[in-house]
Amino acid sequence: MNWFDENRRLLPWREETDPYKIWVSEIILQQTRVNQGWNYYLRFIEKFPNVTALAEAQLLEVMHVWQGLGYYSRARNMHFAAQQILKNYEGVFPNNYDEIRKLKGVGAYTAAAIASIAFKLPYPAVDGNVLRVMTRIFGIYEDISKQKTIHYITKCCQKIIHRMNPGDFNQALMELGAMQCVPKHPKCEICPFSAYCVAFNQKKVELLPVKGKKIKIKERFLHYFILINNNKTIIEQRISNDIWRNLYQFPLIETAKPNSKITKKMLLQNGIKTNKTVFIKEIKHKLTHQQLTIRFYSVEGEICTEGSHCGRHYVRVCDLYNYPFPVVMKDIINCE
Repeated sequence: MNWFDENRRLLPWREETDPYKIWVSEIILQQTRVNQGWNYYLRFIEKFPNVTALAEAQLLEVMHVWQGLGYYSRARNMHFAAQQILKNYEGVFPNNYDEIRKLKGVGAYTAAAIASIAFKLPYPAVDGNVLRVMTRIFGIYEDISKQKTIHYITKCCQKIIHRMNPGDFNQALMELGAMQCVPKHPKCEICPFSAYCVAFNQKKVELLPVKGKKIKIKERFLHYFILINNNKTIIEQRISNDIWRNLYQFPLIETAKPNSKITKKMLLQNGIKTNKTVFIKEIKHKLTHQQLTIRFYSVEGEICTEGSHCGRHYVRVCDLYNYPFPVVMKDIINCE
C-alpha cells in the first residue's frame, strides 16, 4: 500500500466512492485496457450518470454508447442489472457483497471490488493481475484456469487483506500486477517484493502463472452486402445468441470456407435481387475465441420479399450513425 501511494495511476474512477461508477469502471475494464476504456467510461457516465438513468434508457441507447468496446454482453447485462436495482432496491445500489453478487453479470471479482472500494468490506478482488502477483510471490504452481486454484489464492488474499482499507489494498495488488509484475519482462529489479518473491529468487518468474491449454480458435467467414437505392440501404439486427448480439449489420451470408461461391439464389434468400456484385474490401478481425474473415460487397439491385429475413430495416444512409454497429463496419459506414 505504501508502493501504491507513490505509484498509483491517476484514473477518473480511482478516487471514486460511488458504487455505481465503480461498477461501471470495473465492467468496462473486465476485457479492456485502461487507455481504451478511459474515454468510454467518461462517455458512459456522462450519458447515464446514475443507476436510474441507465435503467430507464433504451437498450439501443446503451449499445450505441458501448459501440466499439466489444464484449457486448457486458452492456446488456449492465442495463438489466440497473433495472434489477431500480426494481428490487428502489434505485439504491446494494451495499453488501451477497446482494451485489446477485446482479446480472456481476461475478465474484466485480462484487468484491465494489464491496471493498465503495463500502470498505474486506473481500479480496482477485483478477488476472492478482493471480499473477500471488502465484509469483508465493510460488504457486497450480493451474490458474482451474476454479480450485482461484479459490485457494482468494483464501490467501483473505488472510492478508487490509481490514480497515480493503479497497486500497485490492487496488494496490491489481496495480502492482498491471504496472510492475506484468506478464512478460516484469520489473523485478524495482519490485518492493523482490526479496520475498519465490519466483524471482528461484529464477522462475517467466514460468508463472501456470495456465491451462488455450481454447481452439474457430475460423468464420462473413460476407456483407451493401445495397443502396435512392440513398437508402438495408440493415438488420443480430438477434441470435452469437457475437454482436443486438447490434446492426448489413445483410450477411456466412460460409464454411473462405472462397465459397455466393450465388444469386443465396442473395435472393437474403432479400436482395441483383445481377451485379462488386467486392469492396476484406478485413481480418480477431475475437477471444474466433478469427473472422470479413468481406464487404457493393450490390446493384432491388429489395425483394422472397426468403426469410426477419429484423430487416430499410433506412436512409445518413441515419446509419443512429444505429449501433460492430466496430468492423465503422470504416465502411464512414465511406458510405
